[in-house]
Amino acid sequence: MTDKKRNAPAGRKTRHSSGVTHVNEPHHDNFTVVGNHLAQHPELSLVAIGLALHIQSLPEGTPIGIKALAEKFPEGEIRIAAALRELEEHGYLARPRERLQSGQVTTRTISYNKPRLAVRAAAPVPEPASAARPKTPASPRGAADLLAGLRAHDSRLLLTERDVHRLAPLVTQWLERGVPPTAVVRSLTTDLPQDPIKHPAAFLAHRLSAQLPPPLPAPPPSVAAPRPAPLQTCDGCERAFRALQPGRCRDCRPTPVAA
Repeated sequence: MTDKKRNAPAGRKTRHSSGVTHVNEPHHDNFTVVGNHLAQHPELSLVAIGLALHIQSLPEGTPIGIKALAEKFPEGEIRIAAALRELEEHGYLARPRERLQSGQVTTRTISYNKPRLAVRAAAPVPEPASAARPKTPASPRGAADLLAGLRAHDSRLLLTERDVHRLAPLVTQWLERGVPPTAVVRSLTTDLPQDPIKHPAAFLAHRLSAQLPPPLPAPPPSVAAPRPAPLQTCDGCERAFRALQPGRCRDCRPTPVAA
């Protein structure tokens, strides 16, 4: 009686002829959990992804200014500043300005291991000017998330849920006029007054109404190029020439003296 074949050892994986092969060992200490939404982000550069991973691995309170990061890495201040802007635009970083009790204004850096909803509410992709399809109205939910996230840029812009729903239609007007959400946030959070903002909802309502950009102008009507005159056969030499009516070409026409 023949022996039965033994099963393959548990845990053994089939090797692939190409591509990456992972050799993973569990970490029990000194490690950072990073989501694939960041590690495999389709729009962030590799510099931004690596910088976000480094920032998320740092202890609380570690300075991560541009100069401090440039002293650690060879990319330089320009590339690091660009990577920080990428992370800020995609919701992985926020740098709100806050006023201290002494009256001094400082910048606080907040790292998010998941992107914020207010920044992830992307504007619809603009269509070509010649597109005849109607515009898709902006989502009120995206406008509400944008307003709720303003407090991450400045704590004085904290809104109640009632104020968010009341101001959402004003933000929707901006979005429907082709303004990206990042530009709306920038218009509402830059050049803020130095004094305390007692009524943030009224302040934002004034900015949304007073600074509302005009609608995008309609594309100019396309002017068709003039069509050339049709080809005619000369009655004298039978050569082809262009003219509106049949007749003779320029060489075969009688001159005024001969006429």
